[in-house]
Amino acid sequence: MIRPRVPVNPLPTGIVTPLITTASAPVEQHHTAACACQHTTPAPVAPAAPGAAVRLSPAGVLAVVGGGAAVVLVVGAVLVSLLLAVAITGASVAVCAVVLRSLLNNPPRR
Repeated sequence: MIRPRVPVNPLPTGIVTPLITTASAPVEQHHTAACACQHTTPAPVAPAAPGAAVRLSPAGVLAVVGGGAAVVLVVGAVLVSLLLAVAITGASVAVCAVVLRSLLNNPPRR
């Protein structure tokens, strides 16, 4: 039937594309060093610091772990309460169905 076709690159190109590219404006070559023209040159872009990761203190790590645990407990409690509400509703509908069936199948004889 339908078979998926996975593209295969038989020969790697060796070209690595950087994740972040910075577009730099072309540098204009002017005719003289001192002229009446007022050219603006783009400001140089500073490279990102190699250690620009978020660093947490031990107290910060404990706060993040505690917050995550609290979120998990709250979400779990909400989901359990919803499941319990569905179960109670289903049981009450089943009881109502049994009562209605018994009333409709056995009419009172007078």
